[in-house]
Amino acid sequence: MKKILLPLLITLITINGFAQDDPNSNIDQRVITTGVPFMLIAADARSAGMADMGVWTSSDAFSQQWNPAKYAFALSKQGVGVTYTPYLSNLVNDIFLGNITYYNRLNERSAVGASFRYFSNGEIELRQTADQEPLLVKPNELLFDVSYSLRLSERFSMAVAGRYIRSDLKLQTANEDASAASTFGVDISGYYQSEEIAYDSFDGRWRLGFNFSNIGPKLKYDETGQENNLPTNMALGGGFDFILDEYNKVSAGLEVNKLLVPTPSDSNNDGTINSQDDFANESFVSGIFSSFGDAPDGFSEELKEFTWALGAEYSYQDVFAFRAGYFNESDEKGSRKFASLGAGFKYTSIGIDLSYLFSTSQVVSPLEGTLRFGLTFNFGDEYDEY
Repeated sequence: MKKILLPLLITLITINGFAQDDPNSNIDQRVITTGVPFMLIAADARSAGMADMGVWTSSDAFSQQWNPAKYAFALSKQGVGVTYTPYLSNLVNDIFLGNITYYNRLNERSAVGASFRYFSNGEIELRQTADQEPLLVKPNELLFDVSYSLRLSERFSMAVAGRYIRSDLKLQTANEDASAASTFGVDISGYYQSEEIAYDSFDGRWRLGFNFSNIGPKLKYDETGQENNLPTNMALGGGFDFILDEYNKVSAGLEVNKLLVPTPSDSNNDGTINSQDDFANESFVSGIFSSFGDAPDGFSEELKEFTWALGAEYSYQDVFAFRAGYFNESDEKGSRKFASLGAGFKYTSIGIDLSYLFSTSQVVSPLEGTLRFGLTFNFGDEYDEY
């Protein structure tokens, strides 16, 4: 399907990140934006069914995006996962996120993983007049990453991941050739899984996780354009498995996230927030540290920059799973609020996951009404972690 206006607006918003050099920019609008925001979209249906949680949950094939340290606790030696996520599906049919992931547990202590994600912005017609022959472009973004995880003790593991990112969004004009922007990022993560603990009427297990992701240099599309921060993110989460009997288990937990990117502010007091302000010119390293204390309204505004999610998963004999979750973001920092439902089915080594999202905010999610789908294959020796 050929579209002119909508994907073009999406592309320009993604590239600019904020209203740079706009004399009408509202100094009270301090929503944090970054380049390549597709990296924050939940690429797998299991995590999407629990409101985009994944840093503390049990290991699966898609742990690469959320917390690759979980691979050191994988129950199967190897696994492959494939997902497809339509984007803005209520409006268009050719914008989507595709993802393929692979992991290999090398031995009792270590594992490696790799993934490839591709985000298509569809096909756009560029023309200056209605009767002009259009120039067709297909903006897209992609990443490829690898990870290595190692158990530092019987119950705790850490991982490091390296990521190549390419964003081909700059639109062709009559006077210049468009070029793709590229950079790299690093993740540092950790994961803790307790022993099974006996309580009065059930057994239980604690899970904790953290991930500092997408740490890397800014994206820049040309020498004169604005540099765009990567969506460097801090994720912290914890949950508990209620093991009711040998067949039934309920896992529930909480996860919080914060972008480690400077808060937009009018540092030069010219009445606008633009590329001349200090936050736009900080290095990515400086921006990570300043992001914890640079909100103009102080600590109260810093707290609003945290998002939180609650989620739960019921599983029966590891054959069927039902999931639900709720995600919340401050009204002043983006107002993303949604509930999600999901289900999973497993037959021998093959798993199928589905999820669905419901917006609960006036800001409707681009994933509203989208059915996300994932397929996993696990093979090789089985590990007894429980």
